[in-house]
Amino acid sequence: MIENILQQKNMRTGARVTVKTVLSVGLIALAVLLPQLVHLAAGAEGGARWLPMYLPVLLAGCLLGPVWGLGVGVLSPLCSFALTSLWGEAMPAAARLPYMVAELAVFAAVSGAFSKKIASDALAAFPAVLLAQVCGRLVFLALSALFAGIGPLTAASAWAQIEGGLVGLVLQAVLVPFLVIGVRALLRRDE
Repeated sequence: MIENILQQKNMRTGARVTVKTVLSVGLIALAVLLPQLVHLAAGAEGGARWLPMYLPVLLAGCLLGPVWGLGVGVLSPLCSFALTSLWGEAMPAAARLPYMVAELAVFAAVSGAFSKKIASDALAAFPAVLLAQVCGRLVFLALSALFAGIGPLTAASAWAQIEGGLVGLVLQAVLVPFLVIGVRALLRRDE
């Protein structure tokens, strides 16, 4: 969406890359900070329930498109793991990290596939987020089942995590599209 709007405003390629880079870094920082705040307020169970890292990644996909969104989706859990490892307790845990990288990559790529449509019709953010959530959680479930013998998760434990995070997914399915609609309106206010 951002790319389409910046092109319509006749911004040079370098300026567009700068805007997308700054936005990506900001969303990655939010994806690292938001889980910390949720864990402070609601404990470790709060993170599993509210899925705070997912929100900035869904925003990245919708706003930045599949490629830049994918970068945010992959880098967010990796940066969070690297930074929180320095403080003692890594988030996400090392055993959960590969699953989360794959899941968030799917979240970002699927929601990002709608970014051009969102540029012309902001309401497309609703199906973008819903489809991204379903696909991402299915990938998480499939990977858990596939690597059940050698990984830390089974399909049953992954399903329990999916059920436990439904509240966060529902909240994000509403909140992210409204944030995207707001950003789109701000960027198009001159028209």
